[in-house]
Amino acid sequence: MLICTARWPIKFDMYILRFPEGSEIAAHTDKVASGKHFRLNIVLKKARAGGEFICSAPLYESSRIKLFRPDICEHQVTRVTSGSRYLLSIGWVKN
Repeated sequence: MLICTARWPIKFDMYILRFPEGSEIAAHTDKVASGKHFRLNIVLKKARAGGEFICSAPLYESSRIKLFRPDICEHQVTRVTSGSRYLLSIGWVKN
């Protein structure tokens, strides 16, 4: 669910994401036309099993906070095998 977005003064977006049982995100990068793309993911609720975030080179990572460059860092979420995972995701592009 998109919470808010803006193009000025800094292009950004903010989402609350739900990963229900059985969902997963394959390894990928998120290219941007120009600038550096940053994303801060805050885990609001962990799944009972699965739903782990995997990033090849995070800028910062703890059990609930993930800061990374999705434009250059391949990332994915493993299959949620039990329960649901909820995430607050804030992304911005710095020129």
